[in-house]
Amino acid sequence: MAMSRSAGSGAPNAPAVLAANAHRLPRLRSLFLGFVEPEHWEISWIRQGDVTPILEAFPRLERLDVRGSEDLRLRPVRHASLKVLRFESGGLPGHVVRAIGESELPGLEHLEVWLGVSQYGGDATVGDLEGVLSGSGLPALRRLGLRDSEIQDEVAAAVASAPVVARLEALSLSMGALTDTGAESLLSGQPLTHLRHLDLHHHFLTDDMAARVRRALPGVDVDLSEPQPPLDEWRYVAVSE
Repeated sequence: MAMSRSAGSGAPNAPAVLAANAHRLPRLRSLFLGFVEPEHWEISWIRQGDVTPILEAFPRLERLDVRGSEDLRLRPVRHASLKVLRFESGGLPGHVVRAIGESELPGLEHLEVWLGVSQYGGDATVGDLEGVLSGSGLPALRRLGLRDSEIQDEVAAAVASAPVVARLEALSLSMGALTDTGAESLLSGQPLTHLRHLDLHHHFLTDDMAARVRRALPGVDVDLSEPQPPLDEWRYVAVSE
């Protein structure tokens, strides 16, 4: 199910409206809030509200995608059936990231967050990721994406020693401002050879570092596509506005 909006409008009350009518949608398994194409509306302008009522009212929901983060809110929640949770944004608030880490999602297999930039509300710090990286509330997690971050190097350093990584089969630190510093943290941290996929596309690595990453992970499908100028002082994420 998708919620679409015309330019100049928003639907921050959509979760509450859907929750109030949950009895009419007993078979709902997948929901995409903010399904607006970029040519129609910038991602940073898409308004959301508190999405917690969706998870509380639909216990059988298996997938929730949320695009846009203006006024976005989430409270810690327990949901046994959710398998996929994705937040696409140009700037994800730190309180949302913390709420994810404080939630109990025993069935969640895929978690993806686009952290974005501070200019568009992306004030999440590495400290806000602590709950996610501990993996304590995410025992089934196998695919983790911490993407599109202006502090991608700091995120990579935290991931390098994060307990959750040992159980992953796919890790994405793509779309952000990853440099040789972040890649060095990954190479000097815990082993990543158990991964099936490591997605680092849209990065600022030098050719030498990219080659080192490939050599260090010969059995891993490593995506190093979309290289950006590594010496460019102005480093940018793939999606912001």
